[in-house]
Amino acid sequence: MNHDLGLVALAVISGCVLLWGLVSARLERWDVSAPIAFVVLGVLVTHGPTGFVHFSLHSSTIRALAEVTLALVLFADASRVNLRALRVDAAIPARLLGIGLPLTIAAGFAVAALLFHSAGLWVAATVGAVVAPTDAALGASIMQDERVPANVRRILNVESGLNDGIATPFVNLFIAGAVTAEAVSGTHLTSAIIELVGGAALGVGIGVVGAILLRFSRDHGWIADGVRPLAVLALALFAYATADVAGTNGFIAAFVGGMAFGTMEHHRDESVLQFTEQTGTLLSLLVWFAFGAIMLVPGLEHLDWRDVVFAVLALTVVRMVPVALSLAGSGLDRATIAFIGWFGPRGLATIVFGLIAVDALASTPAKVTLAAVTLTIVLSVLLHGVSASPLATRYGAYASRLQRSRPEHNDVAPPIATRAVRTLKASPADSP
Repeated sequence: MNHDLGLVALAVISGCVLLWGLVSARLERWDVSAPIAFVVLGVLVTHGPTGFVHFSLHSSTIRALAEVTLALVLFADASRVNLRALRVDAAIPARLLGIGLPLTIAAGFAVAALLFHSAGLWVAATVGAVVAPTDAALGASIMQDERVPANVRRILNVESGLNDGIATPFVNLFIAGAVTAEAVSGTHLTSAIIELVGGAALGVGIGVVGAILLRFSRDHGWIADGVRPLAVLALALFAYATADVAGTNGFIAAFVGGMAFGTMEHHRDESVLQFTEQTGTLLSLLVWFAFGAIMLVPGLEHLDWRDVVFAVLALTVVRMVPVALSLAGSGLDRATIAFIGWFGPRGLATIVFGLIAVDALASTPAKVTLAAVTLTIVLSVLLHGVSASPLATRYGAYASRLQRSRPEHNDVAPPIATRAVRTLKASPADSP
C-alpha cells in the first residue's frame, strides 16, 4: 500500500512527541531538556538507518511552521509584560535590551565580517543579528535554581523574553540588504524600514482593538469562558498573517500587538494566554525537531576553522563584553555581570531567523550562514547545558554572601513570565 509522505511525516513526528511525553519527567531528572531531546529525535528519524522520513532545508512548510511559531512566541511573551512592574524595575533589563543587544549585534557583525569577508558585509551583519537573541528556556536548571538570586533570574528572563522581538527588525533589514543589489543605493532598505513601521502600526491597532472587543464581549456575556483562550490565539495569528498579507512585517506586528494587548488586558485575566502559550510550546518543540532534521547535518558538513572561531566568540566575547559595558555602573557585582554575560543560550529565535536567512540568501552566503548559525546553536546547547548547574551552585553560594541591599537581591515583583518560567512551573519533573 502506498502512503502519502505527509502522513508518514505526521506519524513519525507525532510518535516522537508521544515518546518524549512518556519519558519527559525522567529526562528532566537527567537534565535532558525538551529541545535537546527533539534535536536528537530529529536527527535519528531523518538520517542513517533509522531515517524514516526526509525533509528539505528549503521546505516552505517547515519555514511556515517556524515563522508561525516565532510569531506566537513573540505575541505570548510580549503579552505577559507587566508595564507597571517594569517601570519600577526596568533599569537593568533596559540596559541589556537597549544597549547590550545592539552592541552584541554590532560585535557579531564585526567578527563575522573579519572571518567571512568574502560573503559580503550584509551577510556578516545578518549572521551577527541572527545569533544575538537569547533563549532562557534552554537553561532550565538555572531558571529554577533558587540558589541563584530571584532578581538575577528575573533579569535573564526579561531579556530572553523580549530580545528576539527587538532583534527582528535588525535581522529583516540585514537580510534585505543581503538579497538584493538595490540595497547599495538604499532603495530596498527604505522599503524594509517602511515594512517594519507598518507592521508596528498594524500590531498596535490589532492588539488594542482585539483587547477592546474581547473585553466588550466578555462583559456582555457574548463569549464563552472556554472560547476566550482560543480567541487570543486567533488574535495572535491574525496580527501576524494580516501584517504579512499587507506587505509589512508579521513578526513586528505580532510582538507589538502582544504588547498592546497585554497593556490593555494584563491585569484582568492572564489565564486567557495559556492556550496560546501551550500551542507555542508545542510548535517550538517541532522547530527543534526541524533543526535536528534539516539544519544540523548540512550545517556541520562544511565546517572550517572560521566557523569554530565565530561560534566560540559569539558565545563568549561577542555576548559578554556588550553585557559588561551595558551593566557598567548598575551596581551589580562583577561576578553577577559575568554570570549574566555567560548565560546567553541561543535557541528558538536563532533557529527561525537562521531558516529565514538561509532560504532567502543565494547558495554561497546561505552555506556560510548555515554553518556559523548551526555550530553556534550546537555549542550553546552543549556548553550552557553542561555549565548551568555547576555555575548556578558556585554563583549562588557567592551571591548569598552579598549584602541584602545589593540589586542582586531586589525584591520587586517580576515584570514578565517568559517561556522558561512558565514551562518550568508546569514541568512534569516537578509533579508527584
